[in-house]
Amino acid sequence: MRDLLYKNLISADKRRRVIASSEITDKEGVHSVVRRHFTCMIKQVAKADIAKPAPYLYVLKERNTKEKHEHFFCKIKGSLLGVNKGKFILIVFVHTLSIQLSATKKLSEQTG
Repeated sequence: MRDLLYKNLISADKRRRVIASSEITDKEGVHSVVRRHFTCMIKQVAKADIAKPAPYLYVLKERNTKEKHEHFFCKIKGSLLGVNKGKFILIVFVHTLSIQLSATKKLSEQTG
């Protein structure tokens, strides 16, 4: 079984965009949930020497063999400075990825 959910949201002024997807599968005794989330904001700035936000990376990996559960999480933040028609544009983005794996109840009962 596989469930997919996809969202593409754009603000009214088109300066903020959110793209999110979620996928849930049960395959070969493993229940997996994968969530992706991307947010992008666009701002016009006065100068090119503006203080941009510092890049950021966070990674978490957990494994619990007793409960037969694994979790991976990654978050990336960054920014870009661009020029469009002579105007400076700051693009700030955040991307997250979350993966959860666990044994299905049938498999847990058979091995445990």
